Amino acid sequence: MSKRSADEATNGVAKKQKVDDEEKGPFEVRTFLFSSESVNEGHPDKLCDQVSDSVLDACLAEDPNSKVACETATKDNMVMILGEITTEAKLDYEAIVRGAVKNIGFDAFVDDLSSVHSKGLDYNNCEVLVRINKQSPDIAGGVHVGKDPLEVGAGDQGIMFGYASDETSDCMPLTHSLATKIGKKLTDVRKSGLLWWLRPDGKTQITIRYRQNADGSVEPLEIHTVVVSTQHAEPSVRKRSEEISGWSGEEATAPSMAEMNDLIIKEVVETTLSEIILKNGKPALSIYNRDTCHMHINPSGKFIIGGPQGDAGVTGRKIIIDTYGGWGAHGGGAFSGKDPTKVDRSAAYICRQMAKSIVESGLARRSLVQLSYAIGVAKPLSLYVDNYGSELNGLTAADVTNIVKLAFDCRPGAIAESLALKQPKYLETAAYCHFGREPRIEKGIKYFEWERAVDLSKYAKMSSAEVGAAVEAAKEAIEAKWVA
Repeated sequence: MSKRSADEATNGVAKKQKVDDEEKGPFEVRTFLFSSESVNEGHPDKLCDQVSDSVLDACLAEDPNSKVACETATKDNMVMILGEITTEAKLDYEAIVRGAVKNIGFDAFVDDLSSVHSKGLDYNNCEVLVRINKQSPDIAGGVHVGKDPLEVGAGDQGIMFGYASDETSDCMPLTHSLATKIGKKLTDVRKSGLLWWLRPDGKTQITIRYRQNADGSVEPLEIHTVVVSTQHAEPSVRKRSEEISGWSGEEATAPSMAEMNDLIIKEVVETTLSEIILKNGKPALSIYNRDTCHMHINPSGKFIIGGPQGDAGVTGRKIIIDTYGGWGAHGGGAFSGKDPTKVDRSAAYICRQMAKSIVESGLARRSLVQLSYAIGVAKPLSLYVDNYGSELNGLTAADVTNIVKLAFDCRPGAIAESLALKQPKYLETAAYCHFGREPRIEKGIKYFEWERAVDLSKYAKMSSAEVGAAVEAAKEAIEAKWVA
């Protein structure tokens, strides 16, 4: 064998060894398809979530200590709110309901399924039913009456989860981020007038081909399928002045169905792909190929009748859409219409903050965090952290769990304080996912505060022994907020 051939053989072995070393880990390296779906603010279930959170915001705006459990149901030209509310606020429930429906864009109802004018609901003349009474005194006495704010108990038992993945800049799974943001873009271009012929109801679904790495992380490789079903005006017939109440600008006619679909791909799907940034710094558009992507835009044909005329709606039926699109896990509790003593909501928010903090701080590439509670008990009953074997810098799952105990207080009163959950800010959460949103402060109100990751990077530099020592030094503080 020549020296050159020997060198090439040696280099080949070395390169193979490098690949083998890189792929060592607890997981088999493989590719797979995963799908997530979302719905627009005009979907009847999402309409109900927004009404419920509009009621909650109205209560908290006047009385931050309001205890609210508000459900909504809708069908045809009727919206009903029902539940238990104890508040000092003086509320006009009917006005709150109509305002929420108006904001979504439902302003036309004809009791005829062949009507091209009906959008499915009309805020002007819909029937509004109210069935609200006060919170049970049994619950009030066990949860919060006479208790110090930090010792307020959980409003019910339950399990809650939070999830984060380093595949996108906001630590959300890309399938769900895309499905959610494409749906939001449909609403944006409708309300801006760019695609004025769109109507409020709509659904999206994304399938992505992923690579599961040996270290437990996942990497999106290819946008495999895009599904968009969106309510719209009658193609080639409907006038802009007929579709938009009070329109006095230049007249226009809705495009053909084919033209509608092409515009949705260009102005909605591809624009959204250009705006989402992957962990490699490139836009999601970089893993999209129009020629090979399976594209289904309004696959059933026309979608004119929508909203609650097409389907009945109820609060809390889109819990996977509200969270991680099927990734991670879900405890089963809904969010909307619930004040922060309801740990279904508040504990799910802190679980997301904990998981995102773990990933953003470089402790792991993916993380799933679970909490559990008992009604009337302040301390969580359990904490579980699963990083899918993706821990970094020699840390273990036990180390990361201990770091969470050091850095966070998950008693309901502490969650409400750290995330400013008594502020009236929930309507914005009720559509387009509670997570993966941009935290901001506006007029003193802290929106999406749970998306503001806590810096845990100092622990990434510690050994397991050093983490253990930190836990031992803070033993008394940890026992005050966590069950041993």
